[in-house]
Amino acid sequence: MTARLHRHAALCPRIILVVLLGLLSIMPLRAGAEISPFRQSVAEAAGDDPVLAGFYRDHDYAPVWTSAADAARRAALFIALDHAGDHGLPVSKYGADQLREAFARMTSERQRGRLEVALSRAFLAYAHDVQTGFIKPASVDPGLVRAVPERDLRAMLEQFLSAEPHGFFRALPPQVPQYAQLMKARLDLERAAAAGGWGPALRIGKLEPGAEGAQVAALRDKLVALGYLRASASQTYDGALQKAVQRFQLDNGMEADGVVGEGTVEELNRTPVERLKSVLVAMERLRWMNGIPLGQRHIWVNLPDFTAKIVDDGKVTFETVTVVGMNQGDRRSPEFSDQMEFMVINPTWNVPRSIATKEYLPMLQKDPNSVRHLRITDRRGRPVDRETVDFTQFTPGNFPFAMSQPPSGDNALGLVKFMFPNPYNIYLHDTPSKSLFKREVRAFSHGCIRLGSPFDFAYTLLARQSDDPVGLFKSYLQTGRESTLPLDRPVPVHLVYFTAWPSAKGRIDYRRDVYGRDGRIFEAMREAGLELAEVQG
Repeated sequence: MTARLHRHAALCPRIILVVLLGLLSIMPLRAGAEISPFRQSVAEAAGDDPVLAGFYRDHDYAPVWTSAADAARRAALFIALDHAGDHGLPVSKYGADQLREAFARMTSERQRGRLEVALSRAFLAYAHDVQTGFIKPASVDPGLVRAVPERDLRAMLEQFLSAEPHGFFRALPPQVPQYAQLMKARLDLERAAAAGGWGPALRIGKLEPGAEGAQVAALRDKLVALGYLRASASQTYDGALQKAVQRFQLDNGMEADGVVGEGTVEELNRTPVERLKSVLVAMERLRWMNGIPLGQRHIWVNLPDFTAKIVDDGKVTFETVTVVGMNQGDRRSPEFSDQMEFMVINPTWNVPRSIATKEYLPMLQKDPNSVRHLRITDRRGRPVDRETVDFTQFTPGNFPFAMSQPPSGDNALGLVKFMFPNPYNIYLHDTPSKSLFKREVRAFSHGCIRLGSPFDFAYTLLARQSDDPVGLFKSYLQTGRESTLPLDRPVPVHLVYFTAWPSAKGRIDYRRDVYGRDGRIFEAMREAGLELAEVQG
């Protein structure tokens, strides 16, 4: 018994040593590290943030910002934070002034430790926001289904440690030329707003070439202020004024008829602050797309512009007008990027259940012989005899049938659809309703994108894989049967929504906010801390 007790007593120091070593291994500081007030303060301040806690622990709680050797990093960070407003970011979120004051008041190593972590928090917040955006798209509008490429914040810190600081910050925002052009436009618009804008709002009626009088003079003054005309005292609606009106109409997505009607006056009366909102939202939208490869060849569908473009190496090689989803409930076209893989020629239209139950079921309940162009089938795909079915017994919840339209020239999808399979069942397609393309605002579909020139669109896509793209397409078309024609190389498709976008000539083109999305995004940006003195109140 006595011998056993002596053995246990001998083991106690070893057990205590093992326990102590175990405790040290889970302490915020590494075993063997100097437990200085600075290190302890850093460990405590970073403790609630897994990214920062892990980063500082793995780097032995060495400073990144607050030692004399960190002066270059610190200076680069403060320069970036001081210019956050250039990017339309919420300046107060990063607290540059408070951080500077903390430096000036710093009197202890514990204060330096807390400041060290505060600077890293500001760095991560700014780097994330300028690279990826500071608003979550899906939180603003259900149509904003774009997947934003989020960056690894820990990796960002690691990369910064070995990078040239100023170059690192310059590389964070989108590197596409349009972003720099929008930044310049932001500055120009702020200057215009500070200078009082572009003159008084026009109070004029309809004006056509040949008109004369004070209203024409007021129109001329407005276009001079907007940069479309040289100053003149003429009160005649002459050829020069007509050309200026037409250029303005083109830049704002209107029919360039040279007639100043209600719609043109409304756009002429937009203030610099209204245009500034569009520009700031466009910059945020580009940050959401930062990191998404556009593709050397890609398809760019700008919803409020009502156009679809094929872009090759940065240049538009094909363009057609579009009809997009109507401004109503779930019919608004969503925004996302995907890959176009194939086209379906002579397509069958499988009527979406929402359309079948919301639109066609009420019609069938009134008259079973209505919508005869549609085929009705049961769950096994067997044709349904309309005469033997009492459609009044069904509701949208229990409607048991499928509806489809066989291939034909009258098919709702026209003669071709372009597929980039996605969860939203959105695609580009032909349509028999050609008259809608003559409208100025073309939001009429159930969400998919109708193309004004679908055959030419197909020929341009196929020209990369065939010496005779027209013949290839028509060989499928002439069969009259539904068939799939694959693209040899998938083409990225980007469904976007820019109400402000730089033109090839460097001017910013503006479009109407047809879905009200930009308005909602801007309000979310303000709620997140964006401050513009001109739009307060």
